[in-house]
Amino acid sequence: MDFRSSSPGHEAEIIHRAAAWLAKRDRGLTATEQDELFLWLAEDPRHGEWLARHQQTEKGLKRLAQWRPEHGAWPNPDLLVQRRAWQSRHGWVAGSLVAAGLALAFIVWPKSAAPRAEKIPETPLLAAEIAPVLRRLLEDGSTIDLNRGAEVEVRFSAEERLVRLVRGEAHFTVAKNSLRPFVVEANRVRVRAVGTAFNVRLQPENVEVLVTEGRVSVNRPPPSAAAVEIWAPALVKVGERAVLSLAEPDAMPKITAVAPTEMARLLAWQPRHLEFADAPLAQVVAEFNRDNRVKLVVADPILAALPIGATLRSDNVEGFVRLLETTFHVAVERRADGMIVLHRSAAAGGPR
Repeated sequence: MDFRSSSPGHEAEIIHRAAAWLAKRDRGLTATEQDELFLWLAEDPRHGEWLARHQQTEKGLKRLAQWRPEHGAWPNPDLLVQRRAWQSRHGWVAGSLVAAGLALAFIVWPKSAAPRAEKIPETPLLAAEIAPVLRRLLEDGSTIDLNRGAEVEVRFSAEERLVRLVRGEAHFTVAKNSLRPFVVEANRVRVRAVGTAFNVRLQPENVEVLVTEGRVSVNRPPPSAAAVEIWAPALVKVGERAVLSLAEPDAMPKITAVAPTEMARLLAWQPRHLEFADAPLAQVVAEFNRDNRVKLVVADPILAALPIGATLRSDNVEGFVRLLETTFHVAVERRADGMIVLHRSAAAGGPR
């Protein structure tokens, strides 16, 4: 099908969907949504073109918003000047692929020597390690980032927003609603919040609560009716961690301050947004390998030098691999141990 010969009605649909994708990107894409966006961009060159146009319009409006009456009688016309499409040093115009920070530099196979290909280790992976970090958007606007293998049950009512952490670890970013408290329950430990962010880790011996924004109250059923008064909820503030022993149900929570470096280590499992501008594929792969047990390997030294420009979630390995396959026609070898090996395809001059 020739997408460029489609009807004006189809063009209007593209414009509408491009605007919708830009709105989703601004509030943060899940790994699944990012995959869907990649596939949508690959369907038709106009998809990327319209996404780029909407983004440029948004930038212009933001620049215009900086104007104030005291700056002059009329807004500076340069505020809305449209910049030319970026051109690579190889003379290719990125054009439609500059959409929403997801642009990828065009393939250029340099003749100069490149770094050696990585050695492929033989390390089997467990199913839980291969599982991705997932983001779940709740109906109230709150989000849950689930560490690999974690599971939750959501039970919202008119009075309370209850989430039960069945197993594993999760980070909660709570939308404010003073009339409906947000409660996370993990093995009878209850963490109550209104509008804040915190991490809960359920382990066999204890439950850990780490507050990354605002504050929460932590409580669990008292051991006896007589102990109700002394078992008031414990307040945990930002930068603090509460540990509740499951082996000692009578013990009070242990609350300690957490240094920023330790906080970063404890939350290192959470996905990051990786931004690259004309970075070699080998560097991009190294960043993905830092955060994921499923490893990428560049088997071809020339492919390792392929320049990439993109904004990606650090946990979305599959989305990045599919993007390499569909956009750059990189050959992908998926091994039984979970390793993903990248080769130059025959179309790009690779081994046949």
